[in-house]
Amino acid sequence: MNRVIARKLAANVSRLKVRQEYFCTDAAARVSGFYRGQSSQEHKEKNDFANNIQQYDIAIVGGGMVGMALACSLASMPLTKHLNVAIIDGNPALGSRVSLNKGDPPDARVSTVTPATISLFKDVGAWQYIEQNRHAYFDKMQVWDYTGLGYTRYNARDINKEVLGCVVENKVLHDSLLSCIETSDFQKTFHPSRLTSMTLHPSSSSMGMDSTLLKTPSSSLGHLAKLELSDGKSIFAKLVVGADGGKSRVRELAGFKTTGWNYSQDAVICTVEHSVENQCAWQRFLPAGPIALLPMGNNFSNIVWTMNPKEAMNRKLMNEDDFVKDTNAALDYGYGPHPKSSLLEMGDMFSWLRGDVTLSATEGFEVPPKVVKLASERMVFPLSLKHANDYASKHVVLIGDAAHTVHPLAGQGVNMGFGDALALSRVIAEGIAVGIDIGEVTMLKKYEEERKRENIMMMAILDGFQKAYSVDFGPLNLLRAAVLHGANYISPLKRNIISYASGDQRLPLFS
Repeated sequence: MNRVIARKLAANVSRLKVRQEYFCTDAAARVSGFYRGQSSQEHKEKNDFANNIQQYDIAIVGGGMVGMALACSLASMPLTKHLNVAIIDGNPALGSRVSLNKGDPPDARVSTVTPATISLFKDVGAWQYIEQNRHAYFDKMQVWDYTGLGYTRYNARDINKEVLGCVVENKVLHDSLLSCIETSDFQKTFHPSRLTSMTLHPSSSSMGMDSTLLKTPSSSLGHLAKLELSDGKSIFAKLVVGADGGKSRVRELAGFKTTGWNYSQDAVICTVEHSVENQCAWQRFLPAGPIALLPMGNNFSNIVWTMNPKEAMNRKLMNEDDFVKDTNAALDYGYGPHPKSSLLEMGDMFSWLRGDVTLSATEGFEVPPKVVKLASERMVFPLSLKHANDYASKHVVLIGDAAHTVHPLAGQGVNMGFGDALALSRVIAEGIAVGIDIGEVTMLKKYEEERKRENIMMMAILDGFQKAYSVDFGPLNLLRAAVLHGANYISPLKRNIISYASGDQRLPLFS
């Protein structure tokens, strides 16, 4: 009996074990399947989320000359050429090069680039494109005023250089930079759109992300700047560069304050034609503002003429013959006499300071070549001085006109912007070399410190000249004349003025 009971108990236990094993295996399979399904779904959601995010190292807002120069500089450096960069600009033609016809008259929008800027373009591989298109080097510059008292002349040989600068159409400069970018393997994405809003320190709520998703690798987005674009896209970047001009949206959204004023002056710009080649840069200070005549090659020159807004509008609308007549008067006997030879001989007063490099001081006054016809439309631009109190904060930095705008009397504005682009690219490379986040404010402040010092000095010099020539007063006229003559005959001062204007970043003081 006991044996029968024992066998039945053993059989029941065996059946129970089978059922238990079946239940456990089935439950484990179902539980395992549940978690596998959840993991798969979550993984899919995370992948979908990551694929919809456009994340960059740097977002350059503004695809003009300065913004593109920064991109090219980054593309040319070993430590930065791997960066993923977005270039944002509302111009629908962003990223596409324009058709340049050498037979057309030069465009009125030009820049006078310094030897320092030329070196930057050569370093990034863009200058060879410019040399294949229209450009005009010049090695001489003459500056004088309407009183017949002030006069100075600069020559590249005064500082042992071949040229003082080169006049290039803005569209040629821009196209050269686009050509440089196209031939590189730089990771760039063009966004033909406008920046509408920017969040520099996004939170989970501002990005509209689930807290679970923030625990994914995409959680790094919480340390990026978020940019909303006019086409509905959102992109993220470690660093946002405002290269979007004097009315910078980046500067506005980042809360940077500015200091500055309007000059109550407009600049009339256009292209004119001569019967002979112009190979010198000319600038004459008139009662209402300076007029510059810049060589552009093939008997063409560019006019940049500063005057009050009412006069500017009148000259924009007057007929071509009258405009040409007024232009020649402004560059010749109009408003006052030529500098007198007796005044030029006052260089004897400075003979003890001449040294051995004032060859151009012995060259007499020359009359600029006559304008024979207008070769482009006349455009008018208001003039102002504006300077951002800060260039940088966490995740954001300003370059070019977004950081500073200046009077065009010496053609230094765009060169200051190109200097910003080069300095910022170098600071970013230095930060990468030591493992610093490129959006870190301490790194960006290093750029700010370097460029603010140089830019403020240049702005002070240009503003000083503008104000000095805005008043017609006898004793002041004599003082201005003495300054111009001193710049012409005092060798150390002359060397430093030319070197500083060429981008060597030395102050125009004795050395």
